[in-house]
Amino acid sequence: MSGGWGYAADNGPDKWVESFPVADGPRQSPIDIVSGKAEHDPALAPLAPRYDPSTSLDILNNGHSVQVTFADDTDSSSLTGGPISGTYRLKQFHFHWGSSDDKGSEHTVDGKTYPAELHLVHWNTAYPSFGEAVDKSDGLAVIGVFLEIGDENADLQKVLDALEGIKTKSTQTSFADFDPTTLLPSSLDYWTYDGSLTTPPLLESVTWIVCKQSISVSSAQMEKFRSLLFSAEGEPECCMMDNYRPPQPLKDRKVRASFKITAA
Repeated sequence: MSGGWGYAADNGPDKWVESFPVADGPRQSPIDIVSGKAEHDPALAPLAPRYDPSTSLDILNNGHSVQVTFADDTDSSSLTGGPISGTYRLKQFHFHWGSSDDKGSEHTVDGKTYPAELHLVHWNTAYPSFGEAVDKSDGLAVIGVFLEIGDENADLQKVLDALEGIKTKSTQTSFADFDPTTLLPSSLDYWTYDGSLTTPPLLESVTWIVCKQSISVSSAQMEKFRSLLFSAEGEPECCMMDNYRPPQPLKDRKVRASFKITAA
């Protein structure tokens, strides 16, 4: 199944361990963030993302999600600060979403699910390339942003307008001059923990940075995500939805917060 993983009953998250034993590893993602058990760490620095719209290259339907890819041969679009040391370059961002507005996020907070989650994937420039960083314990840093039903999001709409051109698997089109800063919440308070990729090969190489504040998305905009297809041109149509992995056991890990926890 190494090449045939997906989100259906026969190849979905419950089956991944058969081909990827690390699925039962000590630092798998996503998790349920229990806010009351997260520890405020005053040593955590503010996040300092710096993104250059000119590094935005293309938008792709990879058969599992929609992905926007960036040029990563310089530090023009990069992340510093937060829980990481050094500079991490932005490689791509993608989304996970549900078949209805009451589910779709990978991480949850106190059991709450969101209709979608954005992941901005960065790699550690201490290594020569993304390919070499991806399996190192400190190789990747991923910012997770929850999407919550509310007002229409004009910045997100720029991504959604491009989906018509990549409806089927393995299609892509150019996507220039997009600033992913516009998809970040106004507050960059975050939780952080040591985790993994949430899709095969599930490598335990990710420093997760999950934003406390969500961004808005309308129900109509969520329907645009669901108009994409898992299937390729000429195959029976299979709508792309429920492309998320459920929360995994925290095991011996700690979740730290960049902000002070206030009593409810």
